[in-house]
Amino acid sequence: MSVYLPQVIHCPYCQTLIQIDAPECPACRLSYPRTSALVGALPRLNPMVADTTGHLRGADVNRLKKQILKIQRRFPQLVLQVVMHRFSSEHPFSMHAFWLFNAAAIAGEGKRGRKNHALMVVIDPFRMDSAIVPGYGLEPLLRPDALNHLLELSGPAFESKNWEMGLNLLLDGLEGLLESVSIVNEGVKYGENEF
Repeated sequence: MSVYLPQVIHCPYCQTLIQIDAPECPACRLSYPRTSALVGALPRLNPMVADTTGHLRGADVNRLKKQILKIQRRFPQLVLQVVMHRFSSEHPFSMHAFWLFNAAAIAGEGKRGRKNHALMVVIDPFRMDSAIVPGYGLEPLLRPDALNHLLELSGPAFESKNWEMGLNLLLDGLEGLLESVSIVNEGVKYGENEF
């Protein structure tokens, strides 16, 4: 079975389909540099679990870090980051999640494109919005409907402001999803212009 990486993505601002290598969205003209100018400076992110909102206690953060380390030991190419941050309501949440994932470069500077096996869970507890952003190397394996299902499962805990429980459910689900797609597949094909 061959898996092909998508050659088109949705613009994180207007949701128009655009070519993966397009320098900007043809509909709204959004580009990564414009996004950075719109949203400002990158928040300081602690490794693995960054909560700039203060909603997680220190013990919660430590337990979540242990859970992330366990997952990363099972999947050594994976870099997993959880971010709780208050984003401006002036722009769509999807744009903030896209920008944060790319600006933070959690996979490392040398791990771009298909070498990017990072996953970022982004939560804004004030907007009550969340997203799971996979690196380009994981996109053909972690389909948006499966990631959205995990967010739906953790949704009731997030709605009741039980952030640690919601994140535990989400991380358990991610681990199961990663296990289900971790079979060796030599048939994965990448786009012609993949960097």
